[in-house]
Amino acid sequence: MKTDVIVIGSGIGGLSCGALLARYGLDVVVCESHMIAGGAAHGFERQGFQFDSGPSLYSGLSDRNSNNPLRHVLNAIGEDADWHTYDTWGCCLPEGDFATQVGADQFCEVLATLRGPEAITQWQQLQALMQPYGEAAIALPPAALRFDWGCLQTVSPFLGSMLGHVLRLPELTGPFSQLMHRVVSDPFLRHWLDLLCFLLSGLPASGTSTAEMAFMFADWYRPGVTLDYPVGGSAALVAALVRGLEKQGGQLRLGAHVDAIMMAGDRATGVRLQTGETLQARRAVIANASIWDTLPLLPDHPATRTLRQQRQTMPPCPSFMHLHLGIDATGLEHLACHHIVVNDWAAGVTAAQNVVLISMPSQLDPTLAPPGKATLHVYTPGNEPYDLWQGLDRRSAAYHQLKTQRSAVMWQALERVIPDVRQRVEIELVGTPLTHERFLRRYRGSYGPAIAAGKALFPGPKTPIDGLLCCGDSTFPGIGLPAVAASGFITANTLVPVKDHWQLMADIGLR
Repeated sequence: MKTDVIVIGSGIGGLSCGALLARYGLDVVVCESHMIAGGAAHGFERQGFQFDSGPSLYSGLSDRNSNNPLRHVLNAIGEDADWHTYDTWGCCLPEGDFATQVGADQFCEVLATLRGPEAITQWQQLQALMQPYGEAAIALPPAALRFDWGCLQTVSPFLGSMLGHVLRLPELTGPFSQLMHRVVSDPFLRHWLDLLCFLLSGLPASGTSTAEMAFMFADWYRPGVTLDYPVGGSAALVAALVRGLEKQGGQLRLGAHVDAIMMAGDRATGVRLQTGETLQARRAVIANASIWDTLPLLPDHPATRTLRQQRQTMPPCPSFMHLHLGIDATGLEHLACHHIVVNDWAAGVTAAQNVVLISMPSQLDPTLAPPGKATLHVYTPGNEPYDLWQGLDRRSAAYHQLKTQRSAVMWQALERVIPDVRQRVEIELVGTPLTHERFLRRYRGSYGPAIAAGKALFPGPKTPIDGLLCCGDSTFPGIGLPAVAASGFITANTLVPVKDHWQLMADIGLR
């Protein structure tokens, strides 16, 4: 079989890239090893309960004029999900349990209760300090970027707004902690900002770029802001991207595990599937798999060895523990959809099992559970060491004992929100780093590269191998749904003529 482009992996980055390339008029085949599309963002069903496998906190997607790159992808492919909106989530911190909201002013009320006037002043000073950096972070939409000289033309409509921020560029690529420390000395505020950084990038403020936090400040702390959740769960968002791919003639092949990337001379020419079938690519092969999962697919070649030297040493973030529960929801109508639990600030937000996230999306979308029931997803976000699990047989008693031991922290966190939750459980699924590794084809079950701001940059989509490009969380701009959607947009743009890219920007209102 011959096609223009083959995309390996149907994560949000791969689906965004594939759908956009189909929108550009190319023949695209997306090969997904799993039987469900979506990568780490896929949804699945058990006994009438609909679960999210990964992210459940969305923002900037219900507003078609948002600066979120994933919103731009949806606009470009003419697809969307229906959205629930809300503004409140719960916090269970060492200082106590409370509800908070998006919006800068409301957090002042939290600070007034927990810390006092000086902390409020510092928070307001940080908001003022971050405003121009937030403007800088959204001045150039990723949809305008491409990794060739054509970029000079496609970014031209934004040069005027960018010029005023040129002097801020070094700080935008540096660690957020440098900016934060100028005005924030309150210990709680520093811990809180470390936590927000960790949830964005898997790293604390000292490793998270100012650009990432500036984008978040511009998104979360603007007037009238809300958070979003897709009706039907994360699977509905994935379905919208698949529709965008297929309506333009692109194909999604599930259960199509790529065994090897084929090369002819210096060029990537296609892929071989586990079944032995080969697919040939006239234009490009695009790897949406992590870089560590992509490198073993390549034959030995000087260009491959160069790519290995450049990227295989990128440090991976730790992995996850997951607890998916279906429970009796009687009397729980008052609970927020999301809760963040921190056990000990002194340990650091990246410490193993110190931060736990609780998502109860059926509070927003009752269709995700049978009547009178609730769907719960509890997870330790990128702080579970893989080494504890390495080499264990998933059928062994040792593995099941470790699952019980390492899932205890999630039960303890959940009992802060629902004290009698164990008596309510009707279905229980525990996921480990080995689950992540197996079902998501993630090296060491990792969240993605732990590239610290100011020390290194995420690589662009091009590789030393002609015809092989990358997108997803191993590629600029990095980890997180907005970032991987941006990478998919940038990679797709790089493959098409400037005139087509230019026209698409006009079609979605970016020039």
